[in-house]
Amino acid sequence: MTAVPTVLFVCVHNAGRSQMAAALLAHQAAGAVAVRSAGSAPADTVNPAVRAAMAEIGIDLADAAPTALTTDAVEHSDVVVTMGCGDACPVFPGKRYLDWQLDDPAGRDLAAVRPIRDEIARRTLALLTELTAPDGAAAGPA
Repeated sequence: MTAVPTVLFVCVHNAGRSQMAAALLAHQAAGAVAVRSAGSAPADTVNPAVRAAMAEIGIDLADAAPTALTTDAVEHSDVVVTMGCGDACPVFPGKRYLDWQLDDPAGRDLAAVRPIRDEIARRTLALLTELTAPDGAAAGPA
């Protein structure tokens, strides 16, 4: 584990859930955690309803772009959080893997994306609390 833990959020298109999770954790952590996101089959752009939902809480995803998942990204992360990417995510010994079952915001309007955003915010805050625990015990492999 590095001095600053690295978290990688992965979903299929990297256009919704993983983008929200990465932005939320980065905002909440204020530098205490390094955050990345990627997709196993990245879309061309971030979902507009996701951008709008995040803008409502003061997080700007205007410059965010879906990124392809790489083995290197997984290898250099302490925690990998998957959100519906199935078996596309490479597995390395010693990594902590979490699988968050969340609704996919694809094709949903802003009103339907808000509760997904709020649930992700709850989970990222809980993860941040674990990762920054004084004893560091919670940050190791699960």
